[in-house]
Amino acid sequence: MLKILIVALLPLLVLFGIGLNSSVTGPVQNEQADTGTLEKMIVASGSVAMDLNLNRLNGTGRSKASKTTELRFEVERDSFYTIVVFNGELRGPMPSSMRLIPQGSASLPEKLNASYENLIVETMPVGSPYELTLRDGRTGFVFFNIEGHQYDFAPGENRFSVELGRMLLSEEFAAELGRPSDAGSLVGQISVKADMRAIEVTEVVDGDVQSSTLPASPEAGTVPGPDVVVGDLNGLAQFGSSSGTQVGLAVGTDSCNYGTIDLNWFANPSNDHPVIPQNLYRMSGGATNDERFEQIGQSSVKHAFTALTQNLCGLGCNGVGGSRLGSGCSDPYGASLNAGPSLGSRAWINPFTGLYPRNDSATPNNSHTGHTHLGPSHRILTEISDLSTTQNPGATYYAEGQYVTPHEYVWCQSNPTQCNQNNNVSYRRYAVNGTGSPFTFSPVGGTVRVKAAVVAWAGASQVEIRPDPLNDGIGTVAYKVTQTSPGVWHYEYAIYNQNIDRGIQSFSVPTGAGVSLTNIGFHAPPQHPGWTGDGTVSNQGFSSTPWSPEQGAGSLTWSTESFALNQNANALRWGTLYNFRFDSNRPPQTVSATIGFFKRGSPINVQVQGPAPAAAVNVSVSGRVTNSSGSGIGGVYVFIIDSGGGVRTAVSSPFGYYAFSNVLTGQTYTIGATSKRYNFPDPVMVTVNDNVSDLNIMALP
Repeated sequence: MLKILIVALLPLLVLFGIGLNSSVTGPVQNEQADTGTLEKMIVASGSVAMDLNLNRLNGTGRSKASKTTELRFEVERDSFYTIVVFNGELRGPMPSSMRLIPQGSASLPEKLNASYENLIVETMPVGSPYELTLRDGRTGFVFFNIEGHQYDFAPGENRFSVELGRMLLSEEFAAELGRPSDAGSLVGQISVKADMRAIEVTEVVDGDVQSSTLPASPEAGTVPGPDVVVGDLNGLAQFGSSSGTQVGLAVGTDSCNYGTIDLNWFANPSNDHPVIPQNLYRMSGGATNDERFEQIGQSSVKHAFTALTQNLCGLGCNGVGGSRLGSGCSDPYGASLNAGPSLGSRAWINPFTGLYPRNDSATPNNSHTGHTHLGPSHRILTEISDLSTTQNPGATYYAEGQYVTPHEYVWCQSNPTQCNQNNNVSYRRYAVNGTGSPFTFSPVGGTVRVKAAVVAWAGASQVEIRPDPLNDGIGTVAYKVTQTSPGVWHYEYAIYNQNIDRGIQSFSVPTGAGVSLTNIGFHAPPQHPGWTGDGTVSNQGFSSTPWSPEQGAGSLTWSTESFALNQNANALRWGTLYNFRFDSNRPPQTVSATIGFFKRGSPINVQVQGPAPAAAVNVSVSGRVTNSSGSGIGGVYVFIIDSGGGVRTAVSSPFGYYAFSNVLTGQTYTIGATSKRYNFPDPVMVTVNDNVSDLNIMALP
């Protein structure tokens, strides 16, 4: 109902947000002023200049000895700093902001310097003490209030400017500088010059809206067919209280139809609308906090309903909404809507075809009978320990949204050159604040469209996998090798299943001669508990049992149970990323890893970096046979057995010494001793990569 009301009120909100009978330059004298063209404009590009008096700012100088520093910024392109123009005349800015991109460094007070790359100019809501402020867009900290400025607009050029704005020290910044009494003092001047572009054009006759269009941006373009993508992520937040060690999060997703065909958006009980899962990732570890990239949370899915007709992606909306998302149009879902709590299970959904059962069928897609909703239920289920800033110092976090819809697949079947199922994922970086529940989050940078979050893994190599391009989706194998100390390399692999319905059941990395592995590990995000009608076998939910590593003669393989053995096994399903890792004594080289699938399909090979086997050479293995007092024992038979079962023997000298020559490296040998007079411990397994000279054997007492 809320979205339906917004649909009805949107033209009125745009039209009367700033009255048509007043302007920033004075009252309108023409009684026909309520007839004409109303344009809502944002910044296409622009620049900002600030002249700061550093002596006044720092409280160290007199006005005659003032030192002025000139700061220059570019305005982030397509910033949603919004003005309203009626019949070519500026009616004023709306509450909105523009992000500033520094064009050089500056010597500034510590607090301002720390926020230098996050500054925004913001128009405040009506009734605020100051109309304009300069603040940190990430933390909200206000540095300067701005007054005395003048607005100007050149209609033929769509050029907007702010001139002669006096920069006054804010109360917060004055207190931070230790001079609260200086709040309100003049410390500089600011000016803005911006080229604007219209994002909404409304024709008005005698105060009534006759038509409204949403022009496309100059760079915008649509593609054949229906094509829903995540145009923006926003508002990541914790919802509800924690339960045990876990919290539930949600992020807002604004969808955009990049296609030329209106996309079906029929609400439940229909099964022809998008579903929306959300994920959370963390990059951390190593000297630079980018050794590994892990998924730490995943949600159930939001079932979409009632498409709006906004123009958030600047594509130009054709005005179609309701049961279809029009070509170029956008539909926003805030974090509170995506938080549910009545979100549906992922288990019902084929992520490539987008198919799932109707909600009024015998297997409804979004049933919530028979279980209680807690704070984390169905939301981005995340461990508190994975978010705590004290437990994860320096880590960076990434929220991801995805849209899966049947319409794209159905269209693809009829139009094989217009298949758009594989670009429906976008991500955005967030900063985490807090050491325990509740947590707060703030965005760092904008949304990266049509890219999975794993591409944010700094320094990692990425390989796309397509096990069956005509019948199933895509995924990514990302990997990174880091030398952690002399002779030790850390191997980190992340496999992301974007929309592969068959799922992944095993991952194998070859290990040749002379390769030793330690610290073998596996990581997966927590699974949601089962509930009645969740689409899993016996409503048990998916298993969280870690994959078991098995090291054979020539490979290391992680795997979970097969589909035949357990359909609820902890397979790597769609919209999910798992990690595999180990340390090795051998440097990297290109190897062929193997991925095995869960439901169906033959394994595939993928080129990654793995440990290079040692070159086989002949070395010696030697040592001494002693009694428990350390004296040498002669005449003892020492044996060495290679991996093929070949046996060689040597007899210890009168002082207990023995030696084997021409021992081939890169193998694991069994070495032991036998004698009629003495008993010896069980044989030992030794991997030989170089000469061994101290393999001593002590007789039992």
